[in-house]
Amino acid sequence: QVQLVESGGGLVQAGGSLRLSCAASGLTFSRYAMAWFRQPPGKEREIVAAIDWNAGTYNPDPGRFTISRDNAKNTVYLEMISLKLEDTAVYYCAAGPGMSRVPVAFNFWGQGTQVTVAS
Repeated sequence: QVQLVESGGGLVQAGGSLRLSCAASGLTFSRYAMAWFRQPPGKEREIVAAIDWNAGTYNPDPGRFTISRDNAKNTVYLEMISLKLEDTAVYYCAAGPGMSRVPVAFNFWGQGTQVTVAS
């Protein structure tokens, strides 16, 4: 049974930083592309960043977000700095057979972790 468990969310002041972690089990982690998506209140789920099995990345906001993985620990990370109010969302970890920007390409999902950025 595949499980993805996110941690590290919480309340942070605008301009602050957070590090999200996603621990995976029940799959051959090193063979999967991993991604972070987020879903702001009332909006569609959107890609934050993705990383493929050999650490190639897709990251539309590299100045603020950094995705990384540790295959020895079956864990993917998302470092977030200079957080803005609009970064408030539920952040989800996902695993899939190849790197993609769209949710449907990912087979497995975590339960999500809330990130709230306050002024």
